[in-house]
Amino acid sequence: MPRVGYVYDPVYLEHDYPGHPERPDRLRAIMSHLKRSGLLAKMTEVAPRDASVDDLALVHDPILIERIASLEPGIRPVWLDADTYVSARSYTAALRSAGGVLAAVDAVMEGTVVDSAFCFVRPPGHHATQTQAMGFCLFNNVAVAAAHLLERRGLERVAIVDFDVHHGNGTQDIFYSDGRVLYFSTHQFPHYPGTGRVEEAGEGAGTGRIINVPLPAGAGDGEALRAYQDVCAPALRRFAPQFILVSAGFDAHFADPLAHLLFSTGGYYAIGALLKELADDLCQGRMVYAQEGGYDLDAISWSAGACVRTLLGEVFSEDPLGSGPAVRGPDIESVISTARAIHGLNSQD
Repeated sequence: MPRVGYVYDPVYLEHDYPGHPERPDRLRAIMSHLKRSGLLAKMTEVAPRDASVDDLALVHDPILIERIASLEPGIRPVWLDADTYVSARSYTAALRSAGGVLAAVDAVMEGTVVDSAFCFVRPPGHHATQTQAMGFCLFNNVAVAAAHLLERRGLERVAIVDFDVHHGNGTQDIFYSDGRVLYFSTHQFPHYPGTGRVEEAGEGAGTGRIINVPLPAGAGDGEALRAYQDVCAPALRRFAPQFILVSAGFDAHFADPLAHLLFSTGGYYAIGALLKELADDLCQGRMVYAQEGGYDLDAISWSAGACVRTLLGEVFSEDPLGSGPAVRGPDIESVISTARAIHGLNSQD
């Protein structure tokens, strides 16, 4: 049986502002579903740690770290932008969130207890840039983990796959010129934060290492699978990562209130199954998921559970939300062919 770890800590619930869509109930729903379904009992708990300032400084400017650390919100939070707040326990939760992903990648690297893991952490991270917290994110959990693997664990190639409905501008920005990281993203476009065009492909040593497949509103499972089968899979096979990190946002689900893609739980299972196959083939199954977005409680809990099932090697379990609207998806042939041409994947047929 596959050895799958998980990271969770109640302190993640203490980053809170009533009425905000990125709310503690998101993790409560996931953990409740995993317990009810019996999935959690098949996983091994990996104890999180607090990220240190040195950990965060692998990808973040010390000025940003000090600014967030020095904030002392009272009853009311401090707002960093229109979407992103710091409450009394946010810094503590953010350190444990980034540190939780670090603990997971270290456990997978050591390989004595778990081979892969899912980190049920918050606040999320993929919008946080080197110098700016934004988009609900304080520190970039996945980027910190990738830099840790490269700088401290001796790896030379790390892949980050991001299927959140919002483009991970922070992750892209941090690694845009770093050829050691391949960043692949599907996301709704145009949509917040406005980045992630197919032409954004890296620069310098990172040229060709940034791969964006922007999807129009109305794209569903079929369009998503085209992107992962025809662009992501051949790109990862050519890159041959030694570790795969996944920014796992479930807000592309058709039930999510903040966007307009039409993925289903079954679609997430299919993406997860492909990523598991790639990890098994390319990097001894070494893969860690980190929770990002997703704001419908049923959709996020069942979708996270579906991805856990892929790690455990279990078959898909139908969810009460079903397969979504029976509508014809948009034509994405142009974006798929453009992405394959930009990244020289046409020879990979």
